[in-house]
Amino acid sequence: MRLLRAGEMGFERYLDRVDRRGLGENLGVEREVRTILRDVRKRGDRALVDYTKRFDGVRIEPRDFEVGREEVEEAYSKVPEGLLETLKKASQRIERFHRLSLRKALISRVERGIRLEQSTRPLERVGIYVPGGKASYPSTVLMAAIPAKIAGVREIVMATPPHAEGLSPAVLVAADLAGVDRIYRIGGVQAIGALAYGTSSIPKVDKIVGPGNRYVAVAKKLVYGTVDIDMVAGPSEIVVIADDKAPVACMAADLISQAEHDESAWAILITPSEALGKAVQQEVAARLRFLKRKGIARRSLERNGAILLVEDLDRAVEVANRIAPEHLELAVSNHRSLLRKVRHAGSVFLGYHTPEAIGDYLAGPNHILPTGGTARFSSPLGVEDFLKRMNRVTFEAGALARFEKDIERFTQWEGLEGHYEAVRVRLGSKKRGS
Repeated sequence: MRLLRAGEMGFERYLDRVDRRGLGENLGVEREVRTILRDVRKRGDRALVDYTKRFDGVRIEPRDFEVGREEVEEAYSKVPEGLLETLKKASQRIERFHRLSLRKALISRVERGIRLEQSTRPLERVGIYVPGGKASYPSTVLMAAIPAKIAGVREIVMATPPHAEGLSPAVLVAADLAGVDRIYRIGGVQAIGALAYGTSSIPKVDKIVGPGNRYVAVAKKLVYGTVDIDMVAGPSEIVVIADDKAPVACMAADLISQAEHDESAWAILITPSEALGKAVQQEVAARLRFLKRKGIARRSLERNGAILLVEDLDRAVEVANRIAPEHLELAVSNHRSLLRKVRHAGSVFLGYHTPEAIGDYLAGPNHILPTGGTARFSSPLGVEDFLKRMNRVTFEAGALARFEKDIERFTQWEGLEGHYEAVRVRLGSKKRGS
């Protein structure tokens, strides 16, 4: 990992590069993604068969797309007992936290002859995409499906890439625990196309959620408007703000925990302590030697990782707010005070004993978070993402009459006389100018 000091040219140049992360990364794949999506829309199931053979190396017929109940039940016997208990514990904690955000089904305001209301309705059908490339992610299944179930989504559909050796039993068990209704062994761009447009075998959904590689991210972006999406997710990222009391081994381990996701991940330490920064730099190098995914983590840290030395913790938060990271750790003694200055982050982990990893699995809040700086304007996945609002307006005649003159003024200014006529005709008023 490089070590950069505030005020030096390399420091600002690095931050400029962080600001631009994600920009242009996907331009090269957009044409290919558009082609696949058009083909899926045109040829449906046959396109899914062809692309699954081409990209996943698996020959599969449409009748085998959907995972049967027997396969899900068999998956329970393939998951170690300890992992099964952990999956149950995680699902319970995630459900408990997300139930806290359930809003009232109806809000209303009543005044003389007027009733104004807003109601919420769950989405009808949601599609969950679960990656299956370099690892399988049962935790992502829980994070995506449980909020949808709590929201009252009628049908939850899951798509995940097939493998010659079969689907991950842990992913199947997690889907069952979370209440997924239908599971399809389809992945990649073709899965996003199938969920967005529907085929003979796979139903069209109203919204697609869940992370994926850059092809999946571009596909979600391109189908937005046909369906809703949660976000366009990029590589995983972490920013750790640490003071001189932060445990060196923990800081190094936390940086590595994000770097091991993939070569494009971002792992950044910001500290006013040069001694801590240099110690973490050495500790990261030492710990990488024993990591199974050391090749991936090393390339990530060499390409995107950095230790940024700043004047003080206030400046550290300023830099973190500029980055607007997916994950932010405040490994400082006054973390509650510092938290008040944090404006942009997907999820914040406070204190020396709260690693980001606990948030990935068992804490309860969602781990599907905004990346690439989009935490400036977007939020973690939650129950509200599976609800839509609907306004309801009721006016009695007397109440409508009180607003006639105001409506007339608006419509005269905007040149929409038909709007005023819709009010006037109800009230029996004389025509304008008569």
